[in-house]
Amino acid sequence: MKSQYVEELAVLKCLQEAVQEALDRKRRLGQYAVVWKDGDVAYIGPNAPVAQGHPRGSGKHSQESVR
Repeated sequence: MKSQYVEELAVLKCLQEAVQEALDRKRRLGQYAVVWKDGDVAYIGPNAPVAQGHPRGSGKHSQESVR
């Protein structure tokens, strides 16, 4: 059982690193990112579009930096 837990932690760490690398790359390229924030879709970063026609509302537009 313990080895399964260790393996799950390793997979989680790998996924977190992959997401961080993708967000860093978007930041360096000046692109926005689409993320899930506070239970809704959020567009973050420079030139982030304002959501239109989103089925759950207008979405959230944030100028915060992509981490």
